[in-house]
Amino acid sequence: MPYVNIKVTREGGPDGTGPSDDHKAQLIAGVTDLLARVLNKNPETTVVVIDEVDLPNWGIGGLAVPEFRDKT
Repeated sequence: MPYVNIKVTREGGPDGTGPSDDHKAQLIAGVTDLLARVLNKNPETTVVVIDEVDLPNWGIGGLAVPEFRDKT
């Protein structure tokens, strides 16, 4: 049983909206299809979880993303 965990940032700060429900549905369907095509995994037993992370809780190069973006 494949288990896929997708982590994405919730854009727009702590009150950001992140990806829409439609975007999430597309990700779930797309990953499930990819595993079926590439690894011959059964879509009926494929689990996909999407975690949305608030932007300040995500870091790159030792900096929280908002600070990292301010420097670039």
